[in-house]
Amino acid sequence: EVDPMRTREQLLLCAAHQVEEGDVQHWWHPPAEGVRTRISDDLLFLPYVALAYEQVTGDESIWKEEVPFLRMPPVPPEKKDLYAKAENGQSGSFFDHCLRAVERVLARRGEHGLPLMGAGDWNDGMDQVGAGGKGESVWLAWFLLKVLEGFAPLCRRRGQEEKALELEKGEKTLRAAVEREGWDGQWYRRAFFDDGTPLGSVQNSECSIDVISQAWSALAGGAEKRVKTALASVQKRLVDRKNGMIRLLDPPFSSQLPWAGYIQGYLPGIRENGGQYTHGAVWLILAFAELGEKERAAELWSMICPIRHSDNPIVAAVYQAEPYVMAGDVYGGSHPGRAGWTWYTGAAAWMYRAGLRLLGFEKRGDQIELKDPAPQLGECVVRCKDGGGEREWKAGGKSPGTTDR
Repeated sequence: EVDPMRTREQLLLCAAHQVEEGDVQHWWHPPAEGVRTRISDDLLFLPYVALAYEQVTGDESIWKEEVPFLRMPPVPPEKKDLYAKAENGQSGSFFDHCLRAVERVLARRGEHGLPLMGAGDWNDGMDQVGAGGKGESVWLAWFLLKVLEGFAPLCRRRGQEEKALELEKGEKTLRAAVEREGWDGQWYRRAFFDDGTPLGSVQNSECSIDVISQAWSALAGGAEKRVKTALASVQKRLVDRKNGMIRLLDPPFSSQLPWAGYIQGYLPGIRENGGQYTHGAVWLILAFAELGEKERAAELWSMICPIRHSDNPIVAAVYQAEPYVMAGDVYGGSHPGRAGWTWYTGAAAWMYRAGLRLLGFEKRGDQIELKDPAPQLGECVVRCKDGGGEREWKAGGKSPGTTDR
């Protein structure tokens, strides 16, 4: 069951674990202990999810909720994180919490004009790429652009025209930087090390291509011709139909210098080091859907769906995991096609969202729009109850339009 109120509660809970400077506790133990880190992306998920929540529910009241910030000591220069007890600091609206997160990431950029990587971004195993404070993340630039796309109009709706213009200026500058510095010829790079060495580049003998930079170039509206070229490269390099998986990166790390971080401690092809990290794999599916390539997206959705890994006893013996829940990992390397870390809720949630997108569902406030479902998914019958009784629509290739829920 999808419960918007639980999402609302979780958003406010997470906001209450944001430090006054704008960063957030990476994890915490109630009531007050938690870890403050130099990881660069987790604070942005607060405004990203909040914008999605408002779009789906129409609930604008959440922005006015008052939530306290935390007050914690800074992470010492010689450490990458600090576990400590926090105290309540000043309070601010939920909108202020989200704005502070956006502004912090936008302000902290390196010599290429891209957001600083810190002690890891979404892939926290890359914790040495920017450990010196100069490394930059191409993927984080795309993610920030997606947040800015929604947050600048929100500022304008709330009467903060000057702030909206400031964010739009930052978005324009960042978009130019990621196209100028991130493009590698056939795909987008993943990051830059502290010394300026690129990662996720044809120059690299290991991790020469990474899936999430390509996926988010589509989701964040990168240059169309480049995005299509990048996704074609992903299909060639990272989509492994033989083993029914989408690799996170290729080739896996082994002994490359500069050292990317603890990701290189995993065996080649295992977990983030060149296996399928399912959370990231679903982003690729959404990227194809964003480009209108729903047949391709539906094919990949079906390919990584766990039930397909039980099609016959031979396939099931390779997969070795429950076919009715999402696996966080599917290995490559010496165990190609074997699942690990099942019951992974993050991957399941994204897979669910991708499935709805492919069925043609889009909810905005009190309306549901059904449009252009992927043809392989067949005819979809939808029944909704409203004040006039029960209605039924069929979506199979023609849009039944928009209706009250």
